[in-house]
Amino acid sequence: MRILVTHLTRMHAGHICVAGVDVDTSRHVRPVVGREGLTLHLLARYGGPFDMGRIVDLGRPRHKPNRPHVEDHEFSPARVCFCRSATAHEFWQLLQKLARPRLDAIFGETLHEVSPSRYGTDLYQGTASLGYLRPRTRPELYVKPARDGKRQVRMKLADGQLRVDASVTDLRLFGPDHVTPHTDTIRMATRWLHDSKCVLLGMGLTRKFRPSEGSPYVHYLQVNNLHLQEEPTWALGRA
Repeated sequence: MRILVTHLTRMHAGHICVAGVDVDTSRHVRPVVGREGLTLHLLARYGGPFDMGRIVDLGRPRHKPNRPHVEDHEFSPARVCFCRSATAHEFWQLLQKLARPRLDAIFGETLHEVSPSRYGTDLYQGTASLGYLRPRTRPELYVKPARDGKRQVRMKLADGQLRVDASVTDLRLFGPDHVTPHTDTIRMATRWLHDSKCVLLGMGLTRKFRPSEGSPYVHYLQVNNLHLQEEPTWALGRA
């Protein structure tokens, strides 16, 4: 199975999440290994196969859907082979083909407001956990101080029906530790968002998460990646 990598996000320290589109079927695929997530050494910048815009061969992964993460495919990292980098045109054409104008067209009717401006699905509910949104208005990227002293990258966006404030996990917006927001890159991305002719957002649902002890688990809506017409294959690149 060959996929074009279109989602590249940070997880807990030392781990990432990668997803893409099957080049033969145009279906979303998320390569997974157990429950821990993929390690950083699989990034192209460290000699691995994965980076935004790359076409990679996963071998023969085994489909392991678990709602809402129906795109999960278990694979062997040792068998992954880098094929080539997609051209800007083919990458952007694919995103435009798959992008939807509303969030419920991606995630279905189980998506609901969990708290003011924050959306998600109940535990193990939903028919998809990946997609691309064509936002109705220009999204607003910003950095918010967190209670633990760390900074959170977030985005305000709207699809004409829902107004959302979501976390942003785009790995390209973080520093060398893959945890700390990179101020200069975020400033650059903010300018790109303002000036771009067309912006598409890679959206996703998290693994189960609860903000506090005793609160219910939710699969929160997040912004996985920013995609801009002028820089469609913006890659993480070398460290």
